[in-house]
Amino acid sequence: MVHGVINLRSTFYSEVGIGILANTILFLFHVIKFLCDKRLKNTDCIIGLLALTHLLMLLTMGFIAADIFTSQGGLWGDVTCKSFAYLYKLMRGLSISATCLLSVLQALTLSPRSSCLAKFKPKAPQDSLRSLLFLWVFYMSFSAHFSISAVDNSTGTSQGLIFLSDSCTILPMSYFLRHLFTALGALWDVFLIGLMALSSGYMVTLLHRHKRQCQHLHGTSLSPKASPEQRATRTILLLLGFFVLMSYLDCVISSSRTMWNNDPVCHSIQMMVANGYATSSPLVFICTEKTQP
Repeated sequence: MVHGVINLRSTFYSEVGIGILANTILFLFHVIKFLCDKRLKNTDCIIGLLALTHLLMLLTMGFIAADIFTSQGGLWGDVTCKSFAYLYKLMRGLSISATCLLSVLQALTLSPRSSCLAKFKPKAPQDSLRSLLFLWVFYMSFSAHFSISAVDNSTGTSQGLIFLSDSCTILPMSYFLRHLFTALGALWDVFLIGLMALSSGYMVTLLHRHKRQCQHLHGTSLSPKASPEQRATRTILLLLGFFVLMSYLDCVISSSRTMWNNDPVCHSIQMMVANGYATSSPLVFICTEKTQP
């Protein structure tokens, strides 16, 4: 059991380290591109800010894990852990918002000129950046009233692994308001995920229609080269696939934790799964940038 916990800890820190390195590379690449290249795509600013969000998210989770994995716990203090927990929750929400906007913008970019959605296409990268900043300001002002879960008093240890059990809030709230804002936050996430699903289905439909048209014009023996918009669309669809997979696994493991009485090993696995999207998303963009001319 002790060796299992040590292996989980090593795996977790390896995942966080890879994610931090990959997001740093992706963020710096888009910063240099923003400063030097005038031919920016509408999604470039969002991808750069998404990498920055995931970078802060992984750094925050690393500090939280350092407190959880210590034998005594309370490494950073109660107030600091509250701040880390709030920052992680905020970065997670901003990540969902940026991913949703990325999928919607790509669906608008891919839509034909005859479509009714063509008039909503952003004319410049600054338009998509303003849309993302509006979403972030709205979410941050909305989430400021959320109750914040953090380390209160450690109530369970197992082989030097302390896990979160109690909760506390920075802002005092009544029972009704606390559950009301929690429900509103869940509805906001469901709304964004629904937009991702609609935009993904629309992009798949457009790609399938384009493929059939090319086969009809050029014949089945030819495989026409995909346009940059189509390659970017496939990259974002792959990214959304990772997001859905990690979210599904997170829900399954969260449900399993209650069955296993909050087993610390299960909790550690959930932490790794929760960081899976933040770690894999920059790798998807980096790999596709290498393959694109």
